Amino acid sequence: MKSKILKKLLNFLEEDMPFGDITSSIIPADKNINVRIEARENLKIFGIQYIGLLLDYFGIQHHFLKKDSEWVRKGEKIATLNGNARQILELERTVLNLLAHLSGITTLTHFFVMKAKAVNPRVKIACTRKTLPGLRFFEKEACLAGGADPHRFSLSDMILIKDNHIKILGGVEQALKEAKKSASFTKKIEIEVENKEDALKAAEMGADIIMLDNMKPQEIQEVIALLKKKKVRDNVILEASGGINLENIEEYAKTGVDIISVGKITYGAYHCDISMEVEE
Repeated sequence: MKSKILKKLLNFLEEDMPFGDITSSIIPADKNINVRIEARENLKIFGIQYIGLLLDYFGIQHHFLKKDSEWVRKGEKIATLNGNARQILELERTVLNLLAHLSGITTLTHFFVMKAKAVNPRVKIACTRKTLPGLRFFEKEACLAGGADPHRFSLSDMILIKDNHIKILGGVEQALKEAKKSASFTKKIEIEVENKEDALKAAEMGADIIMLDNMKPQEIQEVIALLKKKKVRDNVILEASGGINLENIEEYAKTGVDIISVGKITYGAYHCDISMEVEE
């Protein structure tokens, strides 16, 4: 696994310097430097383990002062590096971009999880497949570090019947019938619904997970009440998804759903402010 991760990291580096770093080439080839990586804001750090692989590959000595998932205060050092000046400067932007991006996801995820569990300790926050191409593994791992569930990593993990599948197949009932015909016993079947009638139909037909898509908290409560009345609530996992943010996450958590999936924790996370400075 490490070799696959390193290959991705080297691809990131190649993107930044396909024909070398023509600026750093003005520095003497044998010049060694000491640098520090530090936080310019409070953040929950993630990506240390990947940066270590890259630094080891290029023979850069390093000492990490923080571990993945730890909080870092503004002004605190995250790591110190020692090595060839040209190589360190070639790695600088790739290292900082990855740390800043992944730490932003981990930090934002933490706040979603914290707010949801404050009102419903049993609910799980999950991320989605709304990730950047080539970065899904890293972004999913960053979500895990923030306390979220990764949901599915790819289309191969489970059957998740969404609105377009339902439209093509002619409705919830037909879509579930087709899924049950083809699904291995090892794979769960989830279906997206937009109203309580379809939620009940899906539950009665044996869906493992029902995604309540773009429903308001009040609508979700009505779905749960209906499923309880029909004695099928305990047979399914209920997932709320769509339009969920830090301002309304608590209201969704209070409904009693099992899972809240939030695309915003990957596509809405900002880059944390992390710098690399040469020490005198």
